[in-house]
Amino acid sequence: MFKGNSFVSRPISLKISDINLKIDPMKKTKPLILVTNDDGISAPGIRALIAVMAEIGTVVVVAPDSAQSATGHSITINDTLYINKISKEHDAILEYSCSGTPVDSVKLAVNEILKRKPDLCVSGINHGSNSSINVIYSGTMSAAVEAGIEGIPAIGFSLLDYDWNADFEQIKSFIKTITLEVLENGLPENVVLNVNFPKLKEKDIQGIKICRQAKAIWMEKFYKRKTPQGRDYYWLTGEFVNQDKGEDTDEWALANGFISVVPVQFDLTAHHAIQQLNTWKWNE
Repeated sequence: MFKGNSFVSRPISLKISDINLKIDPMKKTKPLILVTNDDGISAPGIRALIAVMAEIGTVVVVAPDSAQSATGHSITINDTLYINKISKEHDAILEYSCSGTPVDSVKLAVNEILKRKPDLCVSGINHGSNSSINVIYSGTMSAAVEAGIEGIPAIGFSLLDYDWNADFEQIKSFIKTITLEVLENGLPENVVLNVNFPKLKEKDIQGIKICRQAKAIWMEKFYKRKTPQGRDYYWLTGEFVNQDKGEDTDEWALANGFISVVPVQFDLTAHHAIQQLNTWKWNE
């Protein structure tokens, strides 16, 4: 239910047949949903996401075989890639682990594993925030963006809790709501959704708010140490600094108990700068 620039989730009680009819009256099959992540196929976050998607459609999982956090949109070109089927013959859900990055996983799923393009790709649930500038570094969101590039509606889900044993039960109903809305309405062309959840009990979440990405930076620090052989090495750390005081941002929404939904585009052209740059004396 939309309200201004946000919408508040409502209880959903639908049978699978109702969901299919709602999405496409002419369609007899369930929607095909590709599930991936960047924390690795065994992470609790992706297991929770698989459980929700299994209530909605036919699920195929293709995810990295190990943690790939902060790999961004990297792909494997200087090494071999391997896919291992980890589901059993009669399992309801097909699962494959990939030796590469989250983006590799999506590319292999679309081009080598799936017989047709999925109706939706969901990535996550990430252990930790992917709001604001974190979207640039996120393997979770890069997997969703890659699906978008392939013409697949896509959503990246993240919970603001880095604990491996984070409580994903509190957000499952909201994930289902958002997923059904996307399946019913589609997404604007060349847009994917970046969805972040505050670390709250379900009853304390204020609703779902459509936001813009907050302007923020990481103030990097490097711990410099030495190996036993005397060689310098560095360990990256840093402090997240929100420079944005706006109340329409993802950071504001999350700080005030809302789920933030940011529409993300993968056209990186700074369209607003074209007119200014055309005034420069390029050809004189």
